[in-house]
Amino acid sequence: MEPQLPSAYKKGFVKFLGLTIDLSQKPLIPRRETAFWTKAAIKEIKKDKKEKLACLDLFAGSGCIGLAVLKNIKNASCDFGDIDPKNIKQVKINLKLNDLEDRKAHAIKTDVFSDIKRKYDYILANPPYIATSREYLIQPQVRQFEPWIALDGKKEGMFFIDKFLKAAKKFLKPGGKIFMEFDFYQIKELKQALEKYGYKDYKISKDQFGQDRLVKILI
Repeated sequence: MEPQLPSAYKKGFVKFLGLTIDLSQKPLIPRRETAFWTKAAIKEIKKDKKEKLACLDLFAGSGCIGLAVLKNIKNASCDFGDIDPKNIKQVKINLKLNDLEDRKAHAIKTDVFSDIKRKYDYILANPPYIATSREYLIQPQVRQFEPWIALDGKKEGMFFIDKFLKAAKKFLKPGGKIFMEFDFYQIKELKQALEKYGYKDYKISKDQFGQDRLVKILI
């Protein structure tokens, strides 16, 4: 049987933490695991008593993570970074759809940090992390219809994670934090990368299915 267009694309949108996420540009469909850790990150960011909080949603896709930050944290601004011009357009659509376009939000076309020019209190990242050796596990429906660029982490699934971690410190303010999604099978390689780039203060959290899914890093 031929794979069918995902129902979210047929409907044209999904709900994500109280937001309506338009999918007209066919970004990666937001996952439940991402919503789970984003909700936890927002709860933690809310404890920050700074008057203004600068956030970056990197590898933004539809913009769902940064949009949720803007919706729930009134003193936050958020930049959205992505390499795909269609996703830049998608973020702008979703900002307008959710009445958040006036909340100091900017969509930036960037290859990881290539066109990022400022520092942030928080960076939230969902990089491509599917290893070439694990491509066979991806559902045919996902492989055929969703953007592979948003999933493909190259040979070991660590290409973009490594590139991100190598540079991220330079884009964080003192005391800044990173929230980054990864896949549970990468835990050994992730810890090696964190050590390689000098990240000593970090915590691994599980998703709602009991799998290692989020690393929180304190600078």
